[in-house]
Amino acid sequence: HGCEAVIVNNNPETVSTDFDTGDRLYFDPLTEESVEHIIATEKPWACVVQFGGQTAIKLTKHLTKLGVKILGTSADAIDEAEDRERFDALLEKCGIPRPQGHTVFTCEEALAAGAQLGYPVLLRPSYVLGGQNMIIAYNENDVREYMAIITSHVDMSNPVLVDKYLMGTECEVDAICDGEDFLIPGIMEHIERAGIHSGDSISIYPAQTLTEHIKRVIIDYTEKLAKALHVVGLVNIQYVVYNHEVFVIEVNPRSSRTVPYISKVTGVNMVDIATKIILGAKLKDMGYKSGLYPVGDYIAVKVPVFSFEKLNDVDNQLGPEMKSTGECLGIAKTFSEALLKGLIAAGYKLHHEGGVLISVKDGDKNEIIEIASRFEQLGFKIYATSGTASVLNRNMIAASHAYRIGKGDPDVIQLLESGKIQYVISTSETGRQPSRDSVKMRRKAVERSIACLTAIDTANALLDCLEMHKTVNDVELVDITKI
Repeated sequence: HGCEAVIVNNNPETVSTDFDTGDRLYFDPLTEESVEHIIATEKPWACVVQFGGQTAIKLTKHLTKLGVKILGTSADAIDEAEDRERFDALLEKCGIPRPQGHTVFTCEEALAAGAQLGYPVLLRPSYVLGGQNMIIAYNENDVREYMAIITSHVDMSNPVLVDKYLMGTECEVDAICDGEDFLIPGIMEHIERAGIHSGDSISIYPAQTLTEHIKRVIIDYTEKLAKALHVVGLVNIQYVVYNHEVFVIEVNPRSSRTVPYISKVTGVNMVDIATKIILGAKLKDMGYKSGLYPVGDYIAVKVPVFSFEKLNDVDNQLGPEMKSTGECLGIAKTFSEALLKGLIAAGYKLHHEGGVLISVKDGDKNEIIEIASRFEQLGFKIYATSGTASVLNRNMIAASHAYRIGKGDPDVIQLLESGKIQYVISTSETGRQPSRDSVKMRRKAVERSIACLTAIDTANALLDCLEMHKTVNDVELVDITKI
């Protein structure tokens, strides 16, 4: 297009990944002051913020004040997606439901919102990156603890958002819009239920459990939102399907971490198309029809990678705050084989015999019965803490009692150190504190390189792989350049 491209990237790895992507590369922090100096030096014709994630779109207002033209989705549309009251008004206008919620500034307002919505609720600051400072509160004490921390550490010029927590199936789309037509390369479904950050959940393309009706609703809502926000370029929308109804969780008028993943597996080069659209091209001129792109022959599974062994005392219980540091991709003709590849690539050692230690919160005890039964049928020995063991034994699943730390022999730490345990399934309503027994148990599993599953849905997915009785040598090798 005859444009000279100047890239500003704050990632140390940028010198090896982006050095030849633009004409000039600035390895600098994406802060107002730093970017201002670059603008003064380069005097650009325009600026593109939608490829820099949340950090970049937060600079949009400041760039507009400096008189810099924003290419693609406008600064006002970005604010409309991020500002709770404006976004609620937009959804109302489009007739799209979202989980009930309130904006609050004080602890008293948060407690009133929690009481009105009914627990559990999701608490998060506005304009967050990676689910930072986001929690699920199960009672008033959780709200008090959260608000005390947040009001002392976070700039309260923007409110805290309190939403009703819906325990449904989470799915997301990355779409491209040119102002008239829109293209969805694929709908991704998360294995773990809503409440675990999208970056930490195992994601499947194409969606495996959504009905045709739900898919049509998601396509319809995506079109309405993209057009109402006047999106030009990329947009990421996250949905939760709860009681056969689709709710919008959030809309990000930018590229997301799933764009490279969905581009690889569909063959739709999203960044290339979006860049052309930002510079004035139209989807139909590039040969794309409006709507959902046809589904291919392969199933792709994105599995997160964690670095807990390098981070002392960090609880590996997954939740709304993102903890993963990378991701792997598994591709195969069946979901189980794709997941097997993804899990092995992410560093999971898939043992087909040994012991499983289970300790789950009361809300998960009904579902753990089926999981423990499947492990038992595969020949695993079941160990469980007192409450969980009691439930399993009452349901005719032989579970050996593992004592709380220091309360008997063997306790959970001794058991993990004995080498008898290959998998740990641990869920708890409260975490974060390194002094809690549940956190110590999960940390010990990390130290011993034992697979630790902190969501019921992840355990079910792992069992799907184990029940195939296959290793990675038994599955087809797929050439990603030819799918």
